[in-house]
Formats: sequence, structure tokens, C-alpha cells
Amino acid sequence: ARVLEIAKRLSLQAARGETVEEEGCERHREPLKVFCKDDEAFICVICRESRAHRAHTMLPVQDAVQEYKGQIQAHLQALKEDRDKLLGFREVEMRRSW
Repeated sequence: ARVLEIAKRLSLQAARGETVEEEGCERHREPLKVFCKDDEAFICVICRESRAHRAHTMLPVQDAVQEYKGQIQAHLQALKEDRDKLLGFREVEMRRSW
């Protein structure tokens, strides 16, 4: 959800032609260049080396964005198919009730 929220905000800013501000680590004031899969959070390279994240699975931000984008699109497609089935059932029921 957090990845989706950030992606939406960045997309809206890019569509408006605004400069996209890069969020930074609140603790270290460093750019968020790494995604911690275990905590599902963007972190800076200093946080990556901390004890809290050292043993966690990490991805570069762009790889994480692509991975989650693919997952979101797959879920969206499944939801669209479910919606189409439900609309079909609804139509059949409405015809039957008439």
C-alpha cells in the first residue's frame, strides 16, 4: 500500500510537470535508495547497514517498483475479471426477474 501511495503521488507530480521531490530518510537525511522487503519500507543505505535491517531481503528501489507494479497489475486484472463475471450474473438475474 505504501509503495502504491508513493507511486501514485510521483505519477501525479510527473503528469502535472512538477519536479518530483525525492523523499529522504527522516533519521539520516539520505535518499531512499533501497527497499526492505521484510519491513515493506523504503530505507537509505545507512539504515540498510543497521542491525535492524542487516539480515533483511533488500531490493534497489526501481526493482521493487517494477516487482510491485507487476503484482498490482495482476491483482487489478483478476479484479476486473471478477467484476465482469458479477456484472454478467447481475444481468442474467435482472432478465430472469423481468
